[in-house]
Amino acid sequence: MSTLDEEERREYYRIDDMIALQIKSLSAPEAASKEVLLDDSPLFNLLSELHLSEFEAQHLLRQLSEKDRSLAAFLRVQNKRLDLLSQIMARGLLDEVGAPQPVIISEGGIDFQHPTRLAPDTHLAVKLVLMPQALGLLLRARVTHCDPKGDRFDVGTEFESMTDAQRQLLARYILQKQAQERRLAREQSDAQDT
Repeated sequence: MSTLDEEERREYYRIDDMIALQIKSLSAPEAASKEVLLDDSPLFNLLSELHLSEFEAQHLLRQLSEKDRSLAAFLRVQNKRLDLLSQIMARGLLDEVGAPQPVIISEGGIDFQHPTRLAPDTHLAVKLVLMPQALGLLLRARVTHCDPKGDRFDVGTEFESMTDAQRQLLARYILQKQAQERRLAREQSDAQDT
């Protein structure tokens, strides 16, 4: 990997996380296509659409709150109810996608362990279920490296052809996790000081 490629990959904040992850190699025609990937699971597709529509409505809610605070407050309560329902849906989806596993994730890509070798430049469909937000994303990725580690392989990928909405949803998730980690570290530090 060139130094420039490595620098570009480091422009995004990376976090260690536990997420439900499922990958599938894309065929050559699927990899060449720029169409939005759809999953076989109607539940997963509904969850993804739910979060994308919430993202698209955020600017409208901000505009509305400037004009009618009561209506905006009511809509925020409704949005909270939808978030709770999506978390219920995601819990059922975890059985389908699989148990959460350790990963390193950023807006630029995801690193994970895999039982078999994946050739560099292999194109993948990466299905993510990010909790507790119950965020379901199906993203395209390209394998950047695959290194043996014991009886498994450390796989690094780079996301490709993300929509702006997908990128911003992932960025918001990462920022929330980062804030949560800082809060926990501060609480632990405060507890040790007392």
